Amino acid sequence: MSLRSRSLFSVVLLAACTQFPEVDTQTNDIDPRAPYPALVPLEPLLARADEPRITEESTDALAARVAALRARADRLRRTVVDGQTRDRMDAGVAR
Repeated sequence: MSLRSRSLFSVVLLAACTQFPEVDTQTNDIDPRAPYPALVPLEPLLARADEPRITEESTDALAARVAALRARADRLRRTVVDGQTRDRMDAGVAR
């Protein structure tokens, strides 16, 4: 048996030993007595798909969010400890 075949066999064997996820725990919040959702015609939905969703307001809001995130990134790049405090800490460690 070649090394490649042994490796493949080992991977398959390990995959077969994995724990199957609990599917039932993911649907506990669904009420089985709830009515089915209403079916709607597809044409009105498709007609709205061509409408532009990006407006001047959404563009401005997105630009403001980008600016805020860049400012936050700049603040995160700064040093946390100023030079004077760093010197004092280094002196304390050197003792």
